[in-house]
Amino acid sequence: MSDDIAAARAALKTIPQFRDYRGEIVRLGGMTNLVFKVGDFCLRIPGKGTEEYIDRANESVMAREAARAGVSPEVLHSDAATGVMVTRFVAGAETMTPRNFRERAGSPARAGKVFRRLHDSGAQFPFRFELFSMIDDYLRVLSTKDVALPAGYHAVVREADQAVRAALAAHPLPLVACHCDPLCENFLDTGERMWIVDWEYAGMNDPLWDLGDLSVEAGFDAAQEEEMMHAYFGGAPRPAEHGRVVVYKAMCDLLWTLWGLIQLANKNPADDFRAYADTRFARCRVLMETPAFAGHVAAVAGG
Repeated sequence: MSDDIAAARAALKTIPQFRDYRGEIVRLGGMTNLVFKVGDFCLRIPGKGTEEYIDRANESVMAREAARAGVSPEVLHSDAATGVMVTRFVAGAETMTPRNFRERAGSPARAGKVFRRLHDSGAQFPFRFELFSMIDDYLRVLSTKDVALPAGYHAVVREADQAVRAALAAHPLPLVACHCDPLCENFLDTGERMWIVDWEYAGMNDPLWDLGDLSVEAGFDAAQEEEMMHAYFGGAPRPAEHGRVVVYKAMCDLLWTLWGLIQLANKNPADDFRAYADTRFARCRVLMETPAFAGHVAAVAGG
């Protein structure tokens, strides 16, 4: 028995309804956590060091709220102390990847629709996802680690804090329940509807963060991004709406650069997190330096 499967069986023994489970356990993946298929259910064991920046009590509330909104699977068990969670497994669904978003017809539109359902649900999350506060929080975590920031990081943060922050604040959108971490692998597609899983970073946020972040994570081209936005808005977005999506494409890379460095410091073996962070930051700078980016910022500021 592998160490991962042994950990899964040990976790199941702490959950009354799964204490006597003797069936097959299949490792599903996860960048920071251990995720398993356990019969008709999905078991999640949190990764090392995640307690430094994830509030498991908040996550439990948000996962249940998302399930009630009809965008995420039912939660059967959630332990705020250990972070162990069990949800219902979505049968017949494909875990999404950038390639699947390219090849599965209509998938960007289905993602746009599930975002709209979440954002319109009225769900109330106990955490406020605030971009610049989270950058500060992650920088504080990193100040205790032996990991170097990419050259020029603080200068780009200062630039964003001035121009982008002011533009976004000029005409703020009402905060709604958002996923906030739309990795492709957090989407499960049946071909008819999309489900979203993993609510660790969720919170009340500007809804267009979700669209911009997914566009980056999935590597959407212009046509895919347009398909997602048309499904979300029910037509072509206004310049200010499109501008917010583009601005958040840069800002999510700015934030998740720091997340990658925390994974590097915590010796997470799931990826080359030095390359991950450097790639994120480089992509952020390239987008912010394009002439079109200033136009999008102006459109956001103009409302």
